[in-house]
Amino acid sequence: MSAPLGMLQALRAFRAGTLDRKAYVQACATRAEALEGWLHAFTYRPAAAALPVADSGPLAGIPVAVKDIFATADMPTTNGSPVYADHLPDADAAVVARIRNLGGTVLGKTVTTEFAWRHPGPTVNPWNPAHTPGGSSSGSAAAVAAGIAPLALGSQTIGSVIRPAAYCGVVGYKPSFGAVPRDGVHPLAGSLDHVGFFTRHVEDAAYALSLLAGSHGGTVDTLLPRIPVDIDGGIAPLAAPRLGIVRPPYWSRVDAEQNAAFEAALATLRKAGARVEPLELPGTYWHGTQGAETLLAAEAAVIFGDLVARFPDRTSTPLKDLVAAGTGISAPDYIAACRLQARLRHDIAGHMAGFDAIVTAPATGPAPEGLGYTGDAVCCSLWTFLGVPAITLPVAQAANGLPLGLQLLAGYRQDAHLLRTAAWAEAQLTAPALMLSA
Repeated sequence: MSAPLGMLQALRAFRAGTLDRKAYVQACATRAEALEGWLHAFTYRPAAAALPVADSGPLAGIPVAVKDIFATADMPTTNGSPVYADHLPDADAAVVARIRNLGGTVLGKTVTTEFAWRHPGPTVNPWNPAHTPGGSSSGSAAAVAAGIAPLALGSQTIGSVIRPAAYCGVVGYKPSFGAVPRDGVHPLAGSLDHVGFFTRHVEDAAYALSLLAGSHGGTVDTLLPRIPVDIDGGIAPLAAPRLGIVRPPYWSRVDAEQNAAFEAALATLRKAGARVEPLELPGTYWHGTQGAETLLAAEAAVIFGDLVARFPDRTSTPLKDLVAAGTGISAPDYIAACRLQARLRHDIAGHMAGFDAIVTAPATGPAPEGLGYTGDAVCCSLWTFLGVPAITLPVAQAANGLPLGLQLLAGYRQDAHLLRTAAWAEAQLTAPALMLSA
């Protein structure tokens, strides 16, 4: 099959008159219907005939898949939990309302693990349905990888955008902490929760961020510098960047195939003109993984403690275990983790001085077999704790045909610089073409 269109490719085709907006939305809905029987990416999809398609607006004609922890006033929002099986919110989440106001079409709600934690849903990996798509943004990653939608919303509290994007062979982007409003998105841990995107190309992630970063009166708010992207030109690549290789203490958990893909990608980038050099971070940074676990458990205990007490038969063991762990965290330990987070986030720019981005692995290997485990998130934990922007690019295939990726990161609020760097890297690296299972 031919490669599915990216978001800006579709917008250019609309502008050129070679693609009809309504026909494109209907084609995406038809594809969702054709694949859903085995892919299981969605919890809810409106009838194709009922999907609204705007005639104007920056996202007019673009179908968007929305993770099922984002409130939608016209569609159920279950949060991946039987407790919320019939829940219909009173209003859209802020980012969903923004998408609609910009002309985008909400194609449907995608499968999430329970409350974006560990208990998985039924979604399979589009490359091989015997393997997980990752989590917690399982359905969103699978929907983009399967060519159903050119843009999907996800969230990341530890590794829930970057890891499933790597497993499914698409671009996953986690903006700087706070860049995209979380109003109306069910929290897991407010100090760590990020709204992120799944797309087919870096330019699409950049365009989405330029439109969906916190808005006031229809403009991008002051949290982030302007994202220099437009429909015609995309985002200008940063020529010959200097990249810092980070192999964390847990690198022994990165398997041979992911390591080989990583080394091959670095060699390609060097050959193309990048300066690629080791970058050593102070050992204090690796305390951030434990800091993330502390913040997550303590805050989740507050959010879900009453829920698991009231609904013991409708909440999972992983959620109960998380609440129990958080209940045992002391106030001094929680405060220490908050202070560590603030200090490391502030200091990372200084440690990266002279480098345009960090390069590291997005996951320990290809997607694991089976649907009961969504994979090891250790490659994402520190960077989420810091709240820095992160992006993964598909760069290779494992021997079993599953995708492997490369993760790039920049300093806090350096989203535009990271996206320009990633656009350059994407142009040098040849990602495998998607091959869907029958």
